[in-house]
Amino acid sequence: MGLQQNRTSKQKKRSRRAQQKITPPVLVKCPQCHESVKPHYACTACGYYDAKKVVEK
Repeated sequence: MGLQQNRTSKQKKRSRRAQQKITPPVLVKCPQCHESVKPHYACTACGYYDAKKVVEK
């Protein structure tokens, strides 16, 4: 098994880990009921998508 030749600096390690940060989900308002929903998804509260009823609630 290989051994570490040089110590990885804090800056190198932290800059590598900074690429994997978690971002909060993007939410938009439903035009029908004004609930927060993910974009390009049918609203879970009223069932509308693109001003059309797609899911019966």
